[in-house]
Amino acid sequence: MAPPPPKLEPLPEIPPPPELAGDPDLEPQVTITRKDGETVEEARVAGRVVWIKVTPRHGRPYFLVPDPSGQLQIRSSLDTGLVIPLWVLFTF
Repeated sequence: MAPPPPKLEPLPEIPPPPELAGDPDLEPQVTITRKDGETVEEARVAGRVVWIKVTPRHGRPYFLVPDPSGQLQIRSSLDTGLVIPLWVLFTF
């Protein structure tokens, strides 16, 4: 005859996972400016411009995105050219 199973006890409650609070320095800070029917949205991460979206009063919106040298380049939904990804490896 098989021995009786050991007395089982319930497992303790699993605590909820900790909230994933994002690093405030890595969250984009968006500034929206409206002037003469034009809207300019500027996003910065850690004080550096990530992108600027310009929505003119008449016409299509476009983006200004910094290239590795820091110069702003125009990007729009009408760009059909090849976009090559660029990464900053070192800054001095």
